[in-house]
Formats: sequence, structure tokens, C-alpha cells
Amino acid sequence: MTEFLLLAVGIWSGLVNAIAGGGTFFSFPVFLALGLPPVVANATNAAAVLPSHPMAAWAERRYLRSHPFFWPLLLLGMLGGAVGAYALINVGNDGFERLIPYLLLIATLLFAFGTRLRDWLRQTGDFRLGVGSVILLLLICAYGGFFAAGMGVMLMAGLLLLGMHQMAENNAVKNLLGGVVNLVAVLVWGWQGLIEWSMLPWCFVGAVLGGVLGAKVARVLSVVWLRRVVITVGLGLSGVYFF
Repeated sequence: MTEFLLLAVGIWSGLVNAIAGGGTFFSFPVFLALGLPPVVANATNAAAVLPSHPMAAWAERRYLRSHPFFWPLLLLGMLGGAVGAYALINVGNDGFERLIPYLLLIATLLFAFGTRLRDWLRQTGDFRLGVGSVILLLLICAYGGFFAAGMGVMLMAGLLLLGMHQMAENNAVKNLLGGVVNLVAVLVWGWQGLIEWSMLPWCFVGAVLGGVLGAKVARVLSVVWLRRVVITVGLGLSGVYFF
């Protein structure tokens, strides 16, 4: 039953990520419910959904090939992912457990108001990679290396704030950074022995299948209603963990 549950939640998370985003809201609590310590649950969950950002970035690679800041952004993602991963290790299970409801609530609010935030931030100027933008992107990537939920919305908003208004380019860079951050964080956690490898394959395979399935289901499933489900689940889980 455990393997079936992990496969099912992996498929559902991959499908939700492919259509509307927010699949982490479903998979992370399952790892917690199966008895994993909070830090291990977070690390294992990040490893399970690892393919989602790289697959999306590969599909949009034409926007990345000639990007003038490709390598600096790549290095920022690597550095931020490492900083966030080590921050999680230092916080430990007790500290991270106390942060879970706040992190879930922040991620849910970002997911809920991400579209409005995007529209508001489109009023900024052209993209520049200066000291301020480097610090902002580094902080967002560090957040993603600490707790992946909500990272996509934060990266999108950060890139818009810095003037990357072309949404196809913004989405491609967001997925590139998200994939690099997750990969580096998973490598750090794996090296530190914080990933429960016995539970990983089922959810990993499910997430890949769900991502492939999501492209087809998106034609018939309402994104609006799916987003409402994700927001409701996120708020409900925040309340449960606060309680």
C-alpha cells in the first residue's frame, strides 16, 4: 500500500505541476505522514519531483541558448541551491518542523496571488544583472534550496521585478534556475544521507508519468478549478500543521 500511495501521489503531483503548479503541496505531506523526519521528508520530496523543472527547461531551450546571462544565472542557481540546502541541514528537524506551517502558508499565498503579482511587476524596466538583482535572485534560489514549494512563483516574480517581461523567456529562465537549485540541493542532501532512497523510486516514476500525462489532460481539465483545489489544500494543510 505504501508503494501504491507513493506512485499515486507522484502521478498526481506531476500532473498538477504540469498543468497549474503546486504539486509539492500533495507529495510533501505524504512523506511526512509515512513517518519520515521533516528534513528527510523535504529532501526526499525534492528528489522525487526533480525532473519537473529540467523537463520544462529543455522544452523551452530555444529561449536559453543565446541568453546573455545564461552562465551567471546558472552559477547563481547552483550557489543559492547549496546555501539553502545547508541552511536546512543546520536548522534540523525540530526547527524545520516549527517552520512547516509558515512555509506552507507563504507558498500557498504566493501561488494564489502569483498572477496578480506578475501583472503588477510587468511595469518595471529592462532586465539588469547588477548587485541588487544578484542578491535578490540568490535569496530566492536559497529559499528554493531550503523548501521548494512556491519557488517557481518567487523566481517568476523576481525575474519580472528585474525587467524580464517576455513570459516565454521568463518561464524558461525560471525553470532553468529551479532545476539547478533542486539538483544541487538534492546532491547535498544525498551526500549528507538525508534522502530516503527506498521511498524515492515510486514517487519519482509517478511524477514523470504525471508530467507526461499533464500535457494531455490540460486540454480537458480546467486550470482555474485545479488551482482552486491546490490553494484549498495548501491553506488546509497550513491550518493542520499550525494546529
